Amino acid sequence: MMMSALWVVLMLLGVTPWRSIHCLEVKQEKRLLVAMTLVPHAGSTGAVCLDGSPPAYHLHEGLGSGARNWLLQFEGGGWCNDVASCAARSKTRRGSTRYMNKLEVFSGILSNDSTANPDFYDWNRVKLRYCDGASFGGDSEFLNSTTALYFRGQRIWKAIVLDLLPKGLIQADKVLLSGCSAGGLATFLHCDDLTRFVPETATVKCISDAGFFLDVRDVSGQYTIRSFFSSLVSLQCFFPQHALSYIRTPYFILNSAYDVYQFHHIFVPPSADPRGRWYSCKLNPMACSPIQIAILQGFRNEMLEALESFEGSQNGGLFINSCFTHCQSELQEAWFGPSSPRLHNKTIAEVVGDWYFGRGMAKEVDCPYPCDSTCDDLIPSNQGREVPSTTPLRICTIGCPLFVICLLLPLMII
Repeated sequence: MMMSALWVVLMLLGVTPWRSIHCLEVKQEKRLLVAMTLVPHAGSTGAVCLDGSPPAYHLHEGLGSGARNWLLQFEGGGWCNDVASCAARSKTRRGSTRYMNKLEVFSGILSNDSTANPDFYDWNRVKLRYCDGASFGGDSEFLNSTTALYFRGQRIWKAIVLDLLPKGLIQADKVLLSGCSAGGLATFLHCDDLTRFVPETATVKCISDAGFFLDVRDVSGQYTIRSFFSSLVSLQCFFPQHALSYIRTPYFILNSAYDVYQFHHIFVPPSADPRGRWYSCKLNPMACSPIQIAILQGFRNEMLEALESFEGSQNGGLFINSCFTHCQSELQEAWFGPSSPRLHNKTIAEVVGDWYFGRGMAKEVDCPYPCDSTCDDLIPSNQGREVPSTTPLRICTIGCPLFVICLLLPLMII
């Protein structure tokens, strides 16, 4: 027992090699801790984080009937949209593997517990660490006499996939690409691309958790978020084919109609509320005034209108609940448990499983707040304090010279 505790401490301190793929289950806390794997020789292809450090992932191998199935989860965590913010980010875990935890907790959709993750617990589960600041979407760099920044998200994506192929991905029977927030946008960018690397006979599907961001006016009547993402695109210079090509792979959208990130940074950004009239409402929906609730219902209606065409798709899935939250697939209490949010008495895990395996109805849309008694609507204190994490799904901005990126992905394409 003492040796096991010592090993955990050493791993957390980074004493053991980063290339280790040893996994530890801390039984007293019922958590699965999975160690970091650095991608070898990634630098030779330019696949590096903002600061030039190598990219990384965490792999927990599947077993039994799930040994040939793979779940790849993009990590989320905000964006940087100019040299100053990206330089600052490069000195944190969001821009460098040097500062990342060497162990990651696998829970929710990544759990290896059949009672907590009934459909995917025995699959090979991978968490792709996020260190490029642009949802694995850029391919450029910034160099001057004092600063070197590498915007190589696309190369990182490819390097990780290529490293996983000889570990079994090349023989995959079933694959699910998922991600939360900024990672949710990454699934839009790379969903179709993943099919190039796996057998043609493999079943490939994708899910975006909290990645369906809207291009809407904020409460002051401004499109505040547009300037943020316009500068992001100009800086990192996305390849247009990922944004402009239609997604052909079956897709699932998991989102709250009152997503906290959108609420705090798109619907009611600080610049739109200089007097703090929304402060109490942001902390607790029960403190919102009737007028504020009516405004939030308007935002919900805009989301449902944006999803209208997708609801008729044959291969698509939906779980749009009315919980004030952000990112639900990796949170065990939200994914699958006794107190998890439910729609028609089904948890998120059950609806996603029904969609992936074709077991039944997989399009669920909640009634307006506050009718859903399965939601825990007290907003966690840390959920409203991050910078905007993902680009709106529908945003047209001028990016690299001579082309316009239009992230308008009509979901009727699925």
